[in-house]
Amino acid sequence: MVDEILPNLYRAEIPLPRNPLKAVNSYMIKGDGRFLIVDTGFNREECIREMDSALQELGVDLEKTDFFVTHLHADHLGLVANLATDSSKVYFSEREASYMSVPKTEGGTRVDQVSVYRMNGFPEEELERAFGSHPGHLFGPRRRLEFTTLKEGDTIDIGDYSFTCIDTPGHTPGHMCLYESSKKILMSGDHILLDITPNICFWPQMDDALKEYLASLDKVYPMDVDLVLPGHRTIWNDHRKRIEELHAHHQGRLNEVLFALEEGEKTAYEIAPYVSWDVNYKAWDLFPPPQKWFATGEVIAHITYLERIEMIKRQVKEGTILYSLA
Repeated sequence: MVDEILPNLYRAEIPLPRNPLKAVNSYMIKGDGRFLIVDTGFNREECIREMDSALQELGVDLEKTDFFVTHLHADHLGLVANLATDSSKVYFSEREASYMSVPKTEGGTRVDQVSVYRMNGFPEEELERAFGSHPGHLFGPRRRLEFTTLKEGDTIDIGDYSFTCIDTPGHTPGHMCLYESSKKILMSGDHILLDITPNICFWPQMDDALKEYLASLDKVYPMDVDLVLPGHRTIWNDHRKRIEELHAHHQGRLNEVLFALEEGEKTAYEIAPYVSWDVNYKAWDLFPPPQKWFATGEVIAHITYLERIEMIKRQVKEGTILYSLA
């Protein structure tokens, strides 16, 4: 089903089966003889069927369609390779594209991440299952994409809309939003969500992911916005109130990390059960390995922030990182 949000601007909810996010918002914009699609869904059959239905309903010609991807997660990027044609441009942030070009094999970024999780106490058997069932591994693009890279301030014009690129690192190293100043529209991707909080995780390419994320929130706070078009769930119009809530949320999470360490030194994996997670599992032991991966990554990001303001310290014992109050 396709919803018309504004003239020539539509939303299709692409399902994400057996995923807590439930669906991704894919936005489709009609121009003069050309189309722009923002984010696409996983590379899996259920997403392909829903996307094909939406494209048929709107009469989208993929030979005359370009794509903008807000960030590299598979629920936003995965299906682009199936849809893009030889005449398509796939717009992507310069920073994100450079990350995608790094090999994920021996010596590459994925190996780096796995080793960091291992040092932070993630059990080996769960680590293997988490990586094997990670949606990015299962549902990402199956062919190499040629990106048209964008940086802060670049514009994409389509029909009556002119979108300016806004760098908003945090959720991923090169996350990018689109802002339409004349219509006061912010396409926020996963930078700002209303019903759920974006996962702020450990990334080898970011010295302090949480610090960058909070700075990116402050960056868009003064902007004049009447309509927020997020990557998931509800569309709304008060981005400043939500930004204030997100700041409070992360302050609460930082406090939970500090509380966990009042009992003594712990690994990031051991701290994770002390944090409030908005998931439908009654105990940490019941979390599936991919959810433990995301949760532990978020804990590492908050630990890094606290380390840099000298509220906690680390030491390495037999290859395992232990944290304690400073």
